[in-house]
Amino acid sequence: MSTSTAPWWRDAVIYQVYVRSFADGNGDGVGDIAGIRSRLPYLKSLGVDAIWINPWYKSPMADHGYDVADFREIDPLFGTVAEAEQLIEEAHRHGIRVIPDIVPNHTSDQHAWFQAALAAGPGSPERERYVFRAGRGADGAEPPNDWVSCFGGPAWTRLPDGEWYLHLFAPEQPDLNWQHPQVRAEFESILRFWFSRGVDGFRIDVAHGLIKHPELPDLPPRPEVAPDGPRRHLDHPHWDRDEVHDIYRAWRRVADEFPGDRSFVAEAWADTPERLAAYVRQDGLHTAFNFDFLMSSWDAKELRAVIDDSLAMLGAVGAPATWVLSNHDVMRHPSRYGRKVVRRWVANEPYRPEGPLDLALGTRRARAAALLMLALPGGAYIYQGEELGLPEVEDLPEPVLQDPVWERSGHTDRGRDGCRVPIPWSGRSAPYGFSPEGTTAEPWLPQPDGWADHSVAAQDGVEGSMLELYRAALRLRRDHPALGDGDLSWLDAPAGVLVFRREPGFMCVVNLSAEPYRLPEHTSVLLASGSLDDGLLGPDQAAWLAT
Repeated sequence: MSTSTAPWWRDAVIYQVYVRSFADGNGDGVGDIAGIRSRLPYLKSLGVDAIWINPWYKSPMADHGYDVADFREIDPLFGTVAEAEQLIEEAHRHGIRVIPDIVPNHTSDQHAWFQAALAAGPGSPERERYVFRAGRGADGAEPPNDWVSCFGGPAWTRLPDGEWYLHLFAPEQPDLNWQHPQVRAEFESILRFWFSRGVDGFRIDVAHGLIKHPELPDLPPRPEVAPDGPRRHLDHPHWDRDEVHDIYRAWRRVADEFPGDRSFVAEAWADTPERLAAYVRQDGLHTAFNFDFLMSSWDAKELRAVIDDSLAMLGAVGAPATWVLSNHDVMRHPSRYGRKVVRRWVANEPYRPEGPLDLALGTRRARAAALLMLALPGGAYIYQGEELGLPEVEDLPEPVLQDPVWERSGHTDRGRDGCRVPIPWSGRSAPYGFSPEGTTAEPWLPQPDGWADHSVAAQDGVEGSMLELYRAALRLRRDHPALGDGDLSWLDAPAGVLVFRREPGFMCVVNLSAEPYRLPEHTSVLLASGSLDDGLLGPDQAAWLAT
């Protein structure tokens, strides 16, 4: 990592902990804070700078924690506030920062505010903290507008008293009214509550969705744009509205009240790189996820364009880029890459892979993608199990599916359970060390029979394993003065090959073509995603070179 005195978040490698599926400490089949604490030495050995923890707050779990009933309490399924404080302290002793999720767009329908709104009735001050409206049509029997839920179906639910409330996700997740001063004050108080307990920042869920058009108009028609045509910003009534940045400027001021470079990362889906850059201006949030990189096809020309656009637009506002290949909401990338056709993903639509899975191909590409990602300027995110090469579990039996997307879509979209299966740690059969030895409770989602070879124990110390590739890459990234924050310069290469230099003395080569590529002149090979034959880099492979 760069030896500059820049803030840590400019080039941090952050490991995403999906708490339900990381490690089970109490034997109930669900991951928890005790499990995370038990695996801190592993995370230190991996070489990450911080962990991002998906929501751990008190919740009825209608959306696995993204429906929060109390932002100042830990759900008993995961532990207690005292255990969270112990985790933060222990992580800091290991040199690992802690970044919990914050969910500002909505609460649970069991949150005290929403329960008060239900009890108070139409026209009450309590209802002003959410988005309640009268319906359209005869007797208000039609929803106020045509907005749709991200989980399928209408974005409105009618109450017995006749009013409708907005939920851009599940009905159990009513949207807050961010024009209300009490909502803004409450979340600033929540931030201070956790900052005072030592957290190092927050990942902001649905950061682009807080502000709605005051007139709640119907959705505009989607513009017809060719897949390779120019991208345009669509003036949307509830996504990425300009007024949202006033909220984050206030949040930035809250973070700046605390020592130690506290930071935010936005989950912000934006139409263009320019719109994304608006979230990370100097007085706004610190970083934002780069979904363009995640959604790219396995194509050298497209990846280079995404990298260039990201670095240019974010650099123009003084922000670092961040790079990510997988997370808890998308198909794991070895399974995306393991298809003959790897198409570009369309935002806000389910990813439907084309053709049968060739996992060997997907794994080979995933290894190369990891070296590409970790060599790029800025920060990077690793989704738990990515370092083990875990594929998507695409054949979960329908009766075990728990993602609300499955029911809300009328069983047409299987949802996100396939990337959330508990990860394997050791042993030849389930639960693969996920739960303590002797546990009788089964993991909350079933693990595949063939995951023994993917476990940490099976890969630990094994030369050439995915785990050791990640460890080596993170070690080099930390130690090499060219890596981390900074810039890059592209070198000439044939179609299908990416070659860039970073100073001092580093070159990254990624072969996305179907033919071997002879490595450029170099002094030594620092790391390669696969074996090199007489100086040739095979298809779907990458190498780091000293120059």
